[in-house]
Amino acid sequence: MTADDLRETSAALAGRALELPELARAGTVAAYVSVGSEPGTLALLDALRARGVRVLLPALLPDNDLDWGPYEGEGSLARVQHGSRMALFEPAGERLGPDGVTTADAVLLPGLAVDARGMRLGRGGGSYDRVLARLERAGAYPALVVLLYDSEVVGRVPAEPHDRPVDAVVTPAGVRRFRPGS
Repeated sequence: MTADDLRETSAALAGRALELPELARAGTVAAYVSVGSEPGTLALLDALRARGVRVLLPALLPDNDLDWGPYEGEGSLARVQHGSRMALFEPAGERLGPDGVTTADAVLLPGLAVDARGMRLGRGGGSYDRVLARLERAGAYPALVVLLYDSEVVGRVPAEPHDRPVDAVVTPAGVRRFRPGS
């Protein structure tokens, strides 16, 4: 994709996501800053903040768990290199601890693909599996939404017994829901 294609895709994705009732009524949204070829999220993060939503972003811990901190705009991000893996953009300020995510009304999840059951394929590090387990243990049930390109919605992805389905996937072309009532 060209830089223009990426900008257009990011704008379309943000527009679709902002139409979700789950985000319209959310006071706090846990999200992430896209990296590499992932669909761009900065436009969405800024639009949520402009609505008065508290946006939380992850910071990768050495054990692959995630800490959380508030997003205060693009200038509040630090580029952090995690060993030989890719660099991530993380909140530079206050940290809320791994349980900080349990205050979220909606969680935007990265992924490589999602299937017709709503099962998400991640990058294999288990960070978001831990997040989903932590939410369940806390009795917190925020809306779970994956942001992907249209071609990343597939027939089936591998799933393990601990995997949990998401409520919806947002692509530049639209929204697909997986759970009744979501």
